[in-house]
Amino acid sequence: MYQHYSVLKQEAINNLNIKPDGIYVDCTLGGGGHSSEILKRLTTGHLYCFDQDDYAFQRSKEVLDPISHNYTFIKANFKDIKKELEKLGVTQIDGVLYDLGVSSFQLDIPERGFSYNYDAPLDMRMNQQGELTAYDIVNNYSFNEIMKILYDYGEESNAKLIARGIEKARAIKPIETTFDLVNVIKSSLPQKVLHKKGHPAKQTFQALRIAVNDELRVFEVSINDALDMLKPNGYAVVITFHSLEDRICKKVFRDRTTLDIPEGLPVIITEEAPFELITRKPILPSEEELGENNRSHSAKMRAIRKR
Repeated sequence: MYQHYSVLKQEAINNLNIKPDGIYVDCTLGGGGHSSEILKRLTTGHLYCFDQDDYAFQRSKEVLDPISHNYTFIKANFKDIKKELEKLGVTQIDGVLYDLGVSSFQLDIPERGFSYNYDAPLDMRMNQQGELTAYDIVNNYSFNEIMKILYDYGEESNAKLIARGIEKARAIKPIETTFDLVNVIKSSLPQKVLHKKGHPAKQTFQALRIAVNDELRVFEVSINDALDMLKPNGYAVVITFHSLEDRICKKVFRDRTTLDIPEGLPVIITEEAPFELITRKPILPSEEELGENNRSHSAKMRAIRKR
């Protein structure tokens, strides 16, 4: 059985300020760790859980059913939060949670192709019915397109070298598996880079995963719609795992907590911004959590409240 570790679980629950009769949304169900803690605190309230992964629903049902049946699974991309909830008659919510990135079990199931530690087909789809795979990008996208993906989404300083290596390798035969790609990356980089700490394929795999699942655009659309749906005194909590996600979260939260008043106008400000930042600085995992789960080391949590 593949394990799932919910990062910053208690901190997320504390910052949602859950009301027993509230309507809550977990946009990233995963293994059900955060959802189970929300469900424990509901009496007449209800929890809506988004995911695209059939395995997530299977695993989470085992976790949630012993607690309560006050939940609804929604198999959809969380970019459609507004549309999917409106189908169910829900137009306002008391809280929403995002635990972004890839689930532990997705990394640990080799055939999903998310990890450079297992040899598997190049896949990386969170929605297994989706059309675009990492194989398609690596073997069919142009040199410039691949280089841009690696640089923009992986912040890979050697994007050009790796993209050129991919272009040369696939001209001989398709790059079919995760280990094929790892070997191409390693053969494309100079020894001084290979000897640095960390796996040389980490940023490339991150970039491809983000591109396959369109993660950054999807999150920006979704968090804005979710904030629009929040009731007064409703809370949003976001856990990110790399700087690109965190940058989007910071910008959206900053925009929502700032009044747009032109500079230099002689006005007396009598109104407040519609939202209030709960976390001035991101909440980071404790030393205890880092000891339990190394994957949480890059996690950052931010929270916001609708006034």
